[in-house]
Amino acid sequence: MVVFAVFFGSYLVQLGKHPQMFATSQQELSQSYGVLNTLVLLASSLLVALGVRAVRAGAAAVAPWLFAGAISCGLTFAAIKFLEYRDKFTSGIGPNTNDFFMYYFVLTGVHFFHVVLGLGVLTVIAVKSRGRQISSGRFTFIEGGSCFWHVVDLLWIVLFSLLYLVK
Repeated sequence: MVVFAVFFGSYLVQLGKHPQMFATSQQELSQSYGVLNTLVLLASSLLVALGVRAVRAGAAAVAPWLFAGAISCGLTFAAIKFLEYRDKFTSGIGPNTNDFFMYYFVLTGVHFFHVVLGLGVLTVIAVKSRGRQISSGRFTFIEGGSCFWHVVDLLWIVLFSLLYLVK
């Protein structure tokens, strides 16, 4: 969170120094991709929350499926982000284009790395949520991993707001 806070602060300082260039560059982003990715991650957070609730309730048959749904949402996010990156690169836009796109690719790239980590965590959670008896240690991992995923989603909401909406 601290690393992202430094990134966000640095981004906002540069936005203040170059508002026109940031606004012009921002118009090159697809708000449709951004909104779709936001909705997909919000859906994944809902599925994770429902999965944790199912584990608490002892619904061992349901919980893994809810976590698998969250994994599917995470993979969908990754596919949409891949399409967005592909569109930028085929248009000749990359991290070297200007400061806005340097921040765009660094911020979304670091976030993407955390999505990949989160997908690994969710996979382990889906496996650990199977079975009738869930030990307190296993449940602690499930809750901790779920919190990590929620933080990844929260970071995306801030990134979406900064990169796609703030002018």
